[in-house]
Amino acid sequence: MELQTWLAFFAACWVISLSPGAGAIASMSSGLQYGFWRGYWNALGLQVGLAVQIAIVGAGVGAILTASATAFYAIKWFGVAYLVYLAVKQWRALPMDMSDDAAVRPIGRPLALVFRGFLVNISNPKALVFMLAVLPQFINPHAPLLMQYLVIGVTMICVDLIVMAGYTGLASKVLRLLRTPKQQKRMNRTFAGLFIGAAAFMATLRKAVV
Repeated sequence: MELQTWLAFFAACWVISLSPGAGAIASMSSGLQYGFWRGYWNALGLQVGLAVQIAIVGAGVGAILTASATAFYAIKWFGVAYLVYLAVKQWRALPMDMSDDAAVRPIGRPLALVFRGFLVNISNPKALVFMLAVLPQFINPHAPLLMQYLVIGVTMICVDLIVMAGYTGLASKVLRLLRTPKQQKRMNRTFAGLFIGAAAFMATLRKAVV
């Protein structure tokens, strides 16, 4: 991959990662609930999902999946259902007692958070279709494809890790300002609404757009 091509792709990665989406919402939700270091496991899961999607596109399977209405809608409705599940879970989350500065956040299981992030990304057909349309534009078909997709994958994942660290860290700092159960309840329901909004947006995706 030529340097100018990589620089263009690098810039595009920042735009893509900074755009608010289900991944950003999940990262902020995890940071809010578990703090930065524990909540960041969710971001690692997002990258596993992203890596799988890049591999699918690189292997040519993405074209098959996007050509199949059944596969597209199966992935879409699974993603919708999972985002609704996260919304219900966030809505029902109990506020913590923050009256004591020594109060600790709940301890989330790393593997559970990784799996959560993985499902958020892998169940988004829009992301797969988007990468199928965009990634080939940065690929030189006359050069070895494996190395080019490795460069693309590493670049996207590194940028997304930085961006999701920002989302997770910002939310974890906000948590310190939420002292009363009422404030925390309001924030939990705000995130629940964001998850529902992401699910509603995903539900509007149609195969004809692909």
